[in-house]
Amino acid sequence: MTQTIAPRVRTLVLLLLAVCGLLLTTAGPASAHAALTGSDPQQGVVVDKAPDQVSLTFSEKVALSNDSLRVLDPKGKAVQQGKPFEVSGTTYAVKVHSGLPDGTYTVTYQVVSADSHPVAGAYTFSVGAPSTTSVSVSGSTAGGGVVGWLYGFGRYMSYAGFIVLVGGAAFVLACWQRGAGVRPMQRLVVGGWLTITSATLLLLLLRGSYTGSGKVGDIFDMDLLGNVLQTKTGAALVSRLLLLAAAALFISVLFGAYDKREDEEKRDLTFGLAIGGTVVAAGLAASWAMAEHASVGLQAGIAMPVDVVHLLAVAAWLGGLTALLVALYRSDAPIESAAVRRFSQVAFGSVVALVATGTYQSWRQLGSWSAFTETTYGQLLLVKIGLVALLVGIAYISRRWTAQLADTVVQRAKRVQQRERVTANASGAGKAKGAGSKGEGSKGADGSKGADSKSAGGSKRSAQLARQQAAMDKARQQRSRDADPNRFGLRRSVLAEAGVAVVLLAVTTVLTQTEPGRTEEDAKAAKAASSSSSSSSSNASDSSGALTLDMSFDTGGTDGKGVVTIDLDPARVGGNEMHVYVQRTNGRAFDIPEVKVALTLETKKIGPLTITPDHIATGHWSASNVQIPMAGDWKVAVTVRTSDIDQTTVSKNAQIG
Repeated sequence: MTQTIAPRVRTLVLLLLAVCGLLLTTAGPASAHAALTGSDPQQGVVVDKAPDQVSLTFSEKVALSNDSLRVLDPKGKAVQQGKPFEVSGTTYAVKVHSGLPDGTYTVTYQVVSADSHPVAGAYTFSVGAPSTTSVSVSGSTAGGGVVGWLYGFGRYMSYAGFIVLVGGAAFVLACWQRGAGVRPMQRLVVGGWLTITSATLLLLLLRGSYTGSGKVGDIFDMDLLGNVLQTKTGAALVSRLLLLAAAALFISVLFGAYDKREDEEKRDLTFGLAIGGTVVAAGLAASWAMAEHASVGLQAGIAMPVDVVHLLAVAAWLGGLTALLVALYRSDAPIESAAVRRFSQVAFGSVVALVATGTYQSWRQLGSWSAFTETTYGQLLLVKIGLVALLVGIAYISRRWTAQLADTVVQRAKRVQQRERVTANASGAGKAKGAGSKGEGSKGADGSKGADSKSAGGSKRSAQLARQQAAMDKARQQRSRDADPNRFGLRRSVLAEAGVAVVLLAVTTVLTQTEPGRTEEDAKAAKAASSSSSSSSSNASDSSGALTLDMSFDTGGTDGKGVVTIDLDPARVGGNEMHVYVQRTNGRAFDIPEVKVALTLETKKIGPLTITPDHIATGHWSASNVQIPMAGDWKVAVTVRTSDIDQTTVSKNAQIG
């Protein structure tokens, strides 16, 4: 039966690896985790006067290089001067040459978001009037190509190695201490260490090319590697390597001195290994938390330790599951039902921790129920939740097999003892009979030589019979284990769990490379606002002269995200009618406690002219006879308050008059 199961295991593993490879391949370039939320000049706008600089605003802080921001004229020639610089907060700019001629200009950017992912894109604006341009922006991607695929594969293998290393060691130490002397278990944990170490070194080499040119030839560029070591991600990868050196010492003690100690001596060493192993495992998990999603955005101080707990729970569950699978299929030493029950308890605690931490992470990364279905991140998260639910269901079946296995193990032990006693009695009777007939043999002419020959032949025959007997005993032991329907059922359910876990890990890896739902919704709102604003600007010469400005906001509190729209008619000097509309990111109107508008003409030092519109209907405020004293480039600032303590001010410039 074992011979028929092993090919199925290999086939299933190959199939699962193919599925994981397909997921990683179709993931494509890493999505931008910092979204472009604004620019000056805006996308597609036509300005009368050439700007002195071009500025971009992102949803979070980004890292710049010398070529991060570029401005290209219609012929593709760079017209920026100097290095990009930070203006304030999340706004970055680059100076351009003075006196730019009329035409369409292309702005390209390639930066690294605060959660370590490359961000690239491009847009155009025009001076005077639009013109044809030779610059192509369709291929502006980051983190793609062969280097991007290799980086995604390295991330997957680093997660897999971490899970096997931490979960396998925890399984041996907490559930099955006899496993410290089992060779397949040793190979599993050491293989996990080698996998995560190799993957970390690969990520360190790929990082410079991954966030830059994307060329394979730049992988071994030592200058790029030096720059990577100065970044937050580079420091996290180096820290991981140092912690892996400590993990190597832990493994050598666990599978060396620990296995050779007596049971009483193991107690103190078990406590020390548990404390040291937990510290090293938490440090390895923190190397992800300090450089990725958890390190930026809302409540980063809470999100990072929550992420560490989440990763440790994943490792304890899935890594322990892998170790249990190896113990059931590859180990000659039978695993006790008590060890399986202990792992079942560990797995249950891990699932509880995963549900709690996963719920918090989902709220933090999505922000709204609609993001589950309207964003790529939310859709992948639904797939992950479904896989976790399936895994929990299979685990429940495994717990039932474990209980049945525990009920029969005592009876099987009694049967084995009875067989041993019968075998011992039969062996004793045979020896006595042989001793009685020993002296009846005849002697040969050359007695000594004949005795030596028979002795040599007998020893070879005895050794051969011993090997055959050992092989037969091993085969009989395996048949006995496989014939137990409870153990066989447990093996099948654990194998199914492992298969789902491999796919779950692949989905999780793709999820970490996908733009969070909050960021994606912010980007959509900013894009819609930019398109509406540029459209209204292009129609500024219409007979009506009406002006419409859309601005996205986020006060940081509950229901603190949305879009505020300002309508000013006729947007000329003198009296104007102003309407203010507030909508959620999904387009639904909603009321907030307070809205204020301030108009400032900074070039003439006029303002701010404060306007407090009256509430008309849900999400609608209005003010009449708004006086515009002079034509010019006015700054329209809107203060939005969504609660007693949560408020923010957003602004845009518009030509009025």
